[in-house]
Amino acid sequence: MVTPAVERDAVAHLQTAFGMSERRACQVLGCCRMTMRYQTIRVDDAVLRERMKAIAHERRRFGYRRLHVLLRREGHLINHKRLFRIYREEKLTVRRRGGRKRAMGTRAPMVIAMAPNRRWSLDFVSDQMTDCRRFKVLTVVDDCTRECLALVADTSLSGLRVARELEALIATRGRPAMIVSDNGTGDCQDFRVWGGHNGSKELPICHDVKNPRSPTPFSTSFWPGPMPRPHLIRTVFSTS
Repeated sequence: MVTPAVERDAVAHLQTAFGMSERRACQVLGCCRMTMRYQTIRVDDAVLRERMKAIAHERRRFGYRRLHVLLRREGHLINHKRLFRIYREEKLTVRRRGGRKRAMGTRAPMVIAMAPNRRWSLDFVSDQMTDCRRFKVLTVVDDCTRECLALVADTSLSGLRVARELEALIATRGRPAMIVSDNGTGDCQDFRVWGGHNGSKELPICHDVKNPRSPTPFSTSFWPGPMPRPHLIRTVFSTS
């Protein structure tokens, strides 16, 4: 698309170089004669541009809409479309914020557990019922035997409840050498409470710091599908 200014320059070149009339030059180039005779009535907006750049420098996170409000408060009567055009011409567009910074580096491969009770995986699985009530399921799996050691479901699993379930599990199955879990927000508080009750020096708790919200590989893999089956949910709720 050719701008009107370029069309006027082209018509002027044909008139001076080849002696064409304005009508003939416009016919050759396919331009409208009204474009050649148009006189702009646009006012000088140098003051507005300087003031806009000054406000944008002070308020770096303000977009053109908020700048429009501030300029109108100062008495500058300007259409928002014209303001947006000047805003783009001055390259004042606010840069988008980047995503959350995550830990960089290569994740260390997980060592395979070669004996029972060497390592447990702990995680939470959540879903909601047909009446929109949400529930959580605490899952504990032995990484060696892939046996589900604990499956506790409730609408709310506090830190004290998790500590009580883990204490009962350790009393019946023995103390594992290590517990692996992701670095989720729900697990962190639960582990602090449990560590205060049992002493975290004897039982190391490893968090997946490289990928904090990734699911623990074994604690969520035994589900029969993307969500628990209804008969499994009824069984878990009846026994918990």
